[in-house]
Amino acid sequence: PLTVARQWGLYISSSRGKSSINVEEPPLFSEPGVFLVRPGGTLYYGAVQTMPFARPLFSELLQAIDFAIHKDYPARGEYDGPL
Repeated sequence: PLTVARQWGLYISSSRGKSSINVEEPPLFSEPGVFLVRPGGTLYYGAVQTMPFARPLFSELLQAIDFAIHKDYPARGEYDGPL
């Protein structure tokens, strides 16, 4: 639902009729986002887009996940202290 999309920080767009691939857009819809959430519920990776272009390739994303698991790579952007 769009209310959940907004809670995740996704951008909401309104229809402009037919899309570039000739599909009728719904009146309102969310733009793409990809989130990897750890089993404990914390965000590990997030990507939010304002356009449907240049989406992450899932084959590359799966390779990155394998790397992160193998190397125990920490999440980034977790600092929330004073600047």
